[in-house]
Amino acid sequence: MTEPSNSPGVRADVWLWAARFFKTRSLAKQAIDGGKVELNGSACKPAKTLLVGDQLRITRGEERLVVAVAGLAEKRGPAPEAQKLYAETEESIAERARVREDRRLTGGALLRPDARPDKRDRRLIQDLKKTL
Repeated sequence: MTEPSNSPGVRADVWLWAARFFKTRSLAKQAIDGGKVELNGSACKPAKTLLVGDQLRITRGEERLVVAVAGLAEKRGPAPEAQKLYAETEESIAERARVREDRRLTGGALLRPDARPDKRDRRLIQDLKKTL
């Protein structure tokens, strides 16, 4: 899985897919294009070449990861092999644990309404979404 290839690096979208951060390569590309992935503190493009030692900041929903590239792969393998491709930083692990605990204590901060929105409320919601 971590065998050296002809090129010194691997495309960012391919590596994110092979390391199992995203289910498909196109989802990895969309995340990169959407600004959800940073490489060494700056913006990343899908074709950017990753090298061992690079640092990635990945955002998936509310989850934020900071990982260092520990190995390169162009093919997706089993999860235990994919976990060997990266090392999550201690700060990232601690931050994710803190966020998980906060979410548990606040009940996920889900404030659900008492009833379904009526016609007027739905229109207000749709107008709000259009402005965002």
